[in-house]
Amino acid sequence: MRVRRLAAWTALPLAVTLGLAACGSGGGSGTGQSDPDAAVRIEIAEPQHLVPTNTNETSGSQVLAALFSPLVDYDEANKPHEVAAESVTSSDNRVWTVKLKDGYTFHNGEQVTADNYLDAWNYGAYAPNGQNSSYFFEKIAGYADLQGDEPAAERLSGLKKVDDLTFTVTLTEPYSEFKSMLGYTAFYPLPKAAFSAPGVLREGYEQAPVGQGPFRMKGSWQHDAKVEVERYDAFPGEQPKVGGVEFRIYQQPTAAYADVLSDNLDVIKTIPTENLSTAGTDLGDRFQQSPASSLQVLAFPTFQKEFSKPEVRKAISMAIDRDEITKSIFKDSQQPARSFVSPVVAGYRENTIGAAGEFDPAKAKAAYEAAGGPKKIELSYNGDGGHKDWIDATCNQLKANLGVDCVGTAEPKFADLLTKVKAKQPVGLFRMGWVMDYPSMENYLGPLYSTNGSSNYYGYSNPEFDKLLAEGAKAPNEEAAIAKYQAAEDLLAEDLPVIPLRYGQNNFGHSTKVKNVQMDLFDRVDLLKIEAVS
Repeated sequence: MRVRRLAAWTALPLAVTLGLAACGSGGGSGTGQSDPDAAVRIEIAEPQHLVPTNTNETSGSQVLAALFSPLVDYDEANKPHEVAAESVTSSDNRVWTVKLKDGYTFHNGEQVTADNYLDAWNYGAYAPNGQNSSYFFEKIAGYADLQGDEPAAERLSGLKKVDDLTFTVTLTEPYSEFKSMLGYTAFYPLPKAAFSAPGVLREGYEQAPVGQGPFRMKGSWQHDAKVEVERYDAFPGEQPKVGGVEFRIYQQPTAAYADVLSDNLDVIKTIPTENLSTAGTDLGDRFQQSPASSLQVLAFPTFQKEFSKPEVRKAISMAIDRDEITKSIFKDSQQPARSFVSPVVAGYRENTIGAAGEFDPAKAKAAYEAAGGPKKIELSYNGDGGHKDWIDATCNQLKANLGVDCVGTAEPKFADLLTKVKAKQPVGLFRMGWVMDYPSMENYLGPLYSTNGSSNYYGYSNPEFDKLLAEGAKAPNEEAAIAKYQAAEDLLAEDLPVIPLRYGQNNFGHSTKVKNVQMDLFDRVDLLKIEAVS
């Protein structure tokens, strides 16, 4: 699926209208002959993980999109359509039948069967395995029995094999959007060879994952350097137009940009902020833009006393001039955000955070002092994501408008920042970015803010929010679901566990050695479209 989710680099933004025209319209120079055997080089940050059920950030998901084929993908209207699945059906939105297409094999030659999905999903859902995306199996019957230090069960009772190419999924409650969820990375299958014993992942599997997608691993993951894949000729779906991909790992976006300019890198997924003003001149029609689903926020550790009051959090939000930072730092390449969901999904409303999103320094300072806000604020961010300029600008505003000391602290890599915030180590406010996992309001709300959400790193918990989210999931249709999700978003506006800052847009560039470069709403290069030019 498009691994959406936690985004390491500055997500450069989304023109609120989806009709935004891309510079070059997704094409390249188009002057050379395609070379179907050549490999292309695409920039990523160091992945945190490469196990499907443990990968919830965009760099890891870009790699997994090469190695695996999803059950479903999405059309231009964001509706799911079958890919590795022959059909996904339900008569009541509770019991779903998944039929697999015949002919898929893993890269080690194993036939893909229903067991491979059941084994992978059970592994992901079993709490002692500590998988980052375990949350996505929560809707399946039996999930609760797999939780805790000593679970009552090891396998989801809601998963049943019918035959080698068919299985059923019984949910605890009806969920009309379950088919859409199946495009997510967590729902990829795993081969028998991935396990050393039932339910035990083989040591070292993550270093050279075996999938059933259009590319297979070439060697192993070379940490902080690269991951290489090559075309898998036995793949029964649409074949890629290149012989392989080198996912080259960068810690600094500016270094990647320099390599694109010199044709030493083929695709940079996010133009660094400091290069935005010259990218059009530097790259010509190789500088491109397209809609994205990303959202940038500053998150509060709500479990820390100094940030436990909504009044403190709202005052900080009012002290930040989103419009000025969007203009001065991002050259209007991003859209100021004052809501918790992206304009690309049904149910989006403008300015759901209300007064907390209005820049009002005097009111902010008075409210901050009245609520007893801390005298010093730390803003933590990942140094491999091109965030320093806007973090520094935000700190300067907080110093001036709240009268506090503010400092930006960079962690070397996004994986390092995630590890710290997951362990609840003190990092102050921290920068987070979200790219949707599947097109739904629920995906912007559940993983990030529900009590047990997979990416709820702020300790936020509101039982009424959880209740509304559950009611939305059980709603019989999209309209009814959206009403519940919007009510849940209204509660977020009251509590403000994070400060929405900007909506993203794909601002990317490529070398003269590739063409037909396209990026989707999920911050991923389309690996079936890109072509190498000889």
